[in-house]
Amino acid sequence: MQQAVSDFLAELRRANASEHTIRNYESDLEQFLEYLQPPGAQLPEPSAIDAFIIREWMGSLYRQRLAAVSIRRKIAAVRSLFKFLQRQGVVSINAARLVRIPKAPKTVPAVMTAEQTNGLIDGVASEELDRPFPARDLAIFEILYGCGLRISELSGLNLDDFDFHERWIRVRGKGKKERQVPYGIKAAGALTKYLAVRTPQPDERAVFLNHRGVRLTSRGARAIVKYYAAALTGDSSLHPHSLRHAFATHLLSDGADLRAIQELLGHAQLSTTQKYTQVALTDLLAVYDRAHPKAKLD
Repeated sequence: MQQAVSDFLAELRRANASEHTIRNYESDLEQFLEYLQPPGAQLPEPSAIDAFIIREWMGSLYRQRLAAVSIRRKIAAVRSLFKFLQRQGVVSINAARLVRIPKAPKTVPAVMTAEQTNGLIDGVASEELDRPFPARDLAIFEILYGCGLRISELSGLNLDDFDFHERWIRVRGKGKKERQVPYGIKAAGALTKYLAVRTPQPDERAVFLNHRGVRLTSRGARAIVKYYAAALTGDSSLHPHSLRHAFATHLLSDGADLRAIQELLGHAQLSTTQKYTQVALTDLLAVYDRAHPKAKLD
């Protein structure tokens, strides 16, 4: 089984899966192997693992009080592993497909208002915090909010992904799918100021750089956003995806078409984008409750 997992992860790397995806698969599958090999036992062969064993493992995850979304992710990793092994002829069936996964609760993401979002970005622009690369940091915020990018998409941007004249970005999303995303005047101004002081290592094409002049990693970009959010708003729960949520929700609130938002976000399914309609309705009800004279009892 250990070799099977190694071969599967190698296949993901050959398929250009993101490092974030590979790390998650590796972590979840290592936990699965630990369960399969208690002290003093040997790992079973892949063909010996059936749906009953996987259900027992899932039961152990419940006993650890893991959230349903975490259990779903771990089972999905095992399903992908056995799908790979089935293609390789190692197993005849995908036993993990026979296990019913828990339903994930439908949650509405917390979203900053337009005023809160702009206040945060204005705080970054004010340079009141003593940071080594303020122009880069402002450009990061303007692109994340102005384009709704995932943090991995932002860190993967290269100079030749930008059409600076027409203000378009070529974005490589999940599964290496490409899409075209426009960016506005604010982001353009922040980019111009940053690129004027950008100091890359020779032949480095990444747009956003770290202190060594090479590509800023997703982890590094995430830490920058978290730092400013905590320092300027006092809310340590804000993260890069908060800006993506804000991007989509504010577009929808101002009348943008849901399918257009789907294209901008790079969602494969419209149902993924539809969660933002729930956010918009929640906000609408809150406004109604606050403002309408008949919303409350006298």
